[in-house]
Amino acid sequence: MGRITHAIILAAGRGQRMGPLSDVVPKPMAPFQGSTLIAQGMRAVRKYVANVHITVGYKKAMLAEHVIQEGAATVINTEGQQNSWWIFNSLAKHIDEPIFVLTCDNVTELDFALLESNYFNLKEPACMVVPVQPVVGLEGDFIFHDKEQFVLELNRSKPAPTYCSGIQVLNPAKINRLVKDTGDFYGVWNGLIAKRQLMVSEVYPKKWISIDTFEQLVKATGS
Repeated sequence: MGRITHAIILAAGRGQRMGPLSDVVPKPMAPFQGSTLIAQGMRAVRKYVANVHITVGYKKAMLAEHVIQEGAATVINTEGQQNSWWIFNSLAKHIDEPIFVLTCDNVTELDFALLESNYFNLKEPACMVVPVQPVVGLEGDFIFHDKEQFVLELNRSKPAPTYCSGIQVLNPAKINRLVKDTGDFYGVWNGLIAKRQLMVSEVYPKKWISIDTFEQLVKATGS
């Protein structure tokens, strides 16, 4: 295990584009490689991080039962809230150390040790986003940064060589000391940019696939 001991997987969304499957089960429980998307992600993270926390929302009782069976340390109910709500309004806000943040719909192969080392080499910013090269057909927040890896701008319409993968390393307590709850990550990131506390990793995922639709799920599973 490494120095970062907590990870959170964001899994509260409805996944409307995954219909009709998501009418029956929450998107994180979509079948994947003999298990589910969320279980596959949790197992990958737990090889390196001791405590894996999950946010739930849509069909939260079903999903909570599933992730608890898979060994989730805690389940955070964020139903009806935006994606950064948990940083400011759950017990996670008291965590004054870095945590890995991932999303349930990203299938990724990540060198956690290398990413952790990069974060500490960058002097532990409040948040460090992990970049990927843009994928045709997938929207993302393009990253503009300086030579020291400080993010200068995130822009969804102005292209850049990389955009945000959805993977981050952040310190919830430090973020609470620096910015107010704006409801979503875009607002949090802009607040941190103004304070020179948002950086971009020099480490890329070895593999990264975002599964937003049923068709992408079928393609990823090879079914």
